[in-house]
Amino acid sequence: MADFNNMMDELKNVQDYTPEFDPRDVAANKAMGVFAYLGILVLIPLLGAKNSPYARFHANQGLSLAICEIVISMVLRVLGRIPYLGWIFSIIGSLVGIACLVLAIMGIVNGANGRAKELPIVGKLHILQ
Repeated sequence: MADFNNMMDELKNVQDYTPEFDPRDVAANKAMGVFAYLGILVLIPLLGAKNSPYARFHANQGLSLAICEIVISMVLRVLGRIPYLGWIFSIIGSLVGIACLVLAIMGIVNGANGRAKELPIVGKLHILQ
């Protein structure tokens, strides 16, 4: 039980970079922060708000989430073809999909509220510079 509590504390302990962003940039690009977590729509802030640090932050978070989700789902799809064990990997794949949906919703809420908080688990990945 202590390990579970430590894991939950680690998930809650995410870096908040909001004070580092210009409030005008945040106010102007909240919609871009939302688009960043909607799959392929991550291209909108990447291409449409190249000069916005706030939009780039959320684009990085959304892109990291999308790449992790794609890679994990591909691996689980291959493992799902193993006879007699495939159903276990299918269940794990469903749970991963739900977890990614929860992370995307967290990102959307942060982006819409003008917060620049890392996502748990994938937030430490920095794909964009």
